[in-house]
Amino acid sequence: MTVQPLRPEIRLAVEAAQDKQAVDITVLKLPTAGAFAEYFLLCSGQSQPQIKAISDAIEERLASHRVRLSHREGKAGAEWVLLDYADFVVHIFSERARQYYDLERLWRNAERLDFPAPSPPPGGARPESAADHHTQP
Repeated sequence: MTVQPLRPEIRLAVEAAQDKQAVDITVLKLPTAGAFAEYFLLCSGQSQPQIKAISDAIEERLASHRVRLSHREGKAGAEWVLLDYADFVVHIFSERARQYYDLERLWRNAERLDFPAPSPPPGGARPESAADHHTQP
């Protein structure tokens, strides 16, 4: 799996998370057998206000492109926010909750695309989105 064939709405969600400085952004393409969604987007925030900012940014970005949110779990102050868009689910964790639930381990057979943290831009220019990808069996 590479960045280019990612569905546009998933790319929009990744970009919104990157804009709010989310860390450890990963997209998992779930195996079709037994999966209730085609993709998971996982990312972490370093504080509860940042987790809320990331979830708000993703919701706003997707809503502006007419992508409808089916269900939302997690309130202000939550360590895990889930945004269900039917075909894909966004999970925004605190670093502690992400380690505890370890969805990457639970879905270790999924194809995986990791988005590295952007390096500081020279001269204040915004870096372009890039992905370091690897596929697992």
